[in-house]
Amino acid sequence: MIQRIQTIYLLLVVVLLTISLCLPIGYFAPVADLAEESSFMAIGVNIGGKFYSTWGLFVILLLSAIIAFSTIFLYKKRVLQIRISIFNSLLILGYYISFVIFYFSLKDDTLVFRVSWATCLPLITIILNILAIRAIGRDEVLVKAADRLR
Repeated sequence: MIQRIQTIYLLLVVVLLTISLCLPIGYFAPVADLAEESSFMAIGVNIGGKFYSTWGLFVILLLSAIIAFSTIFLYKKRVLQIRISIFNSLLILGYYISFVIFYFSLKDDTLVFRVSWATCLPLITIILNILAIRAIGRDEVLVKAADRLR
């Protein structure tokens, strides 16, 4: 069962979450002058020489990647695999909520925020999680049908 399509989906989730850990979420730039812009990473942002830690975003992404990787090896417990994948999708939604909270707490009138393309990677992982859930559900139905025939 480890060679099934849901394994590919879950591995893509792990890869995309790892990439989004390393890439900036966006950039803060001053409005008035053309000073250097600060990259808003999952671990923190350096605005005007002062570092603001956003380690909560980093922990959520890292935990979500670990959960997705460990879900691959639960192929004999398909119902548990579905539940953990649903939890993982909710955790990624929590990442976006935390991102919005950090954005509004760091933003002021002198800064402009530009969103990076890496911001959409966790959204893609939610879609991949849903596809994995559907594939795991199809496997469960197939196994239950085979059990009825015995």
